[in-house]
Amino acid sequence: MTGPHAPCCTPSGAPVAVTAPAPLPAAGKRSTRGQVRLPGGEFAMGDAFGEGYRADGETPVHPVRLTPFHIDETAVTNARFAAFVKATGHVTDAERHGSSAVFHLVVDAPAADILGNAAGAPWWINVRGAHWRRPEGVRSDVTGRQNHPVVHVSWNDASAYARWAGKRLPTEAEWEYAARGGLDGRRYAWGDELTPDGRWRCNIWQGRFPHTNTAEDGHLTTAPVKSYRPNGFGLWNTAGNVWEWCADWFSPAYYAHSAPEDPHGPDTGTARVLRGGSYLCHDSYCNRYRVAARSSNTPESSSANLGFRCANDDT
Repeated sequence: MTGPHAPCCTPSGAPVAVTAPAPLPAAGKRSTRGQVRLPGGEFAMGDAFGEGYRADGETPVHPVRLTPFHIDETAVTNARFAAFVKATGHVTDAERHGSSAVFHLVVDAPAADILGNAAGAPWWINVRGAHWRRPEGVRSDVTGRQNHPVVHVSWNDASAYARWAGKRLPTEAEWEYAARGGLDGRRYAWGDELTPDGRWRCNIWQGRFPHTNTAEDGHLTTAPVKSYRPNGFGLWNTAGNVWEWCADWFSPAYYAHSAPEDPHGPDTGTARVLRGGSYLCHDSYCNRYRVAARSSNTPESSSANLGFRCANDDT
C-alpha cells in the first residue's frame, strides 16, 4: 500500500498525564531459557513488494549483517509475566494509568468504565481497569489463557521483564531476520501466499473489519503462543496474534542510512518499533502482518493486542 498512512493498529498514549516509568527490577542472570540460537548472517531487510505504507518507511530494501544471537521461540505468556510480577511487584503502565485500550467487540466492563473511543480508530475503547490480568475489563480475567501472549504491556513493561529474565528486547533487524525463518525476500514467514492450501497460517482478522469476524482461523482475539506452525527457525506466530515491541526507536527514514552491521535504530525518538501485526490486522485497512511491515507506538502505550518476545546476545 502506497497511499496515506492507515490509522494506527494500536492507539497511542496514556489517557492521563504520563508519569515516570516504574522502577526497573534488578537485572537477572543471563538466561537463554525458551530461546533459539540463530547463526546471524546477511539478509535483505525491508519490503521487496512495494506493499507498505510510505509513512512506515519499509524501504529501501537494504542488506544487513547480524552477529549470532538468541531469541524467544514464542511471545512472552501470561504465565511467565505473572511469575515476573510475583517476583518483583512490578505494576504495569496500564495499571498505573488506570485504563487501557480494548477492542470494541470484546469489552467486558460496566458502562461506567467505558471512557471513550480512540481518535481515528473508533474500534478501540479506552476501558477503566483493563490491564494484563483483566484484558477486556474488570469483569474479565486470564483464567484458561496462561499460554496466551500477555497483552496490555508497554515498551517500558516489556523492557522491565526482559531485564528481570536476564534477556533484552530484540533489535528491529534481529526481529525481522528471525521472523523470516530463513526465507529471504518473501512476503510472509512461510512464503508469498497468505493461505497456502487454503489453510490459515496466522491469527489475523477474517470477515468485514471492524464489525464481523468470522474467526475462520479459530480465534477472535489472542491465540495460544504455539498455534499454527513455527517458521524455519522454530519461532511461533511471527505474523499476527500480538504486536511485538522491539528495542529500537522508530523513524520512517531510518532505512536510508541504516548501519550495515547489527543496526540498533536511531539514537533518539518519540516512539518505539512494533513488529508482526496482530489478531486485528486485515488487508482492508492494515496489511502489517507481512514480515517486512513496521509500526510504532510511544513507550508508555498499551492495548489488548500489544505483547513482546525477548532476545539475547550470543555470549
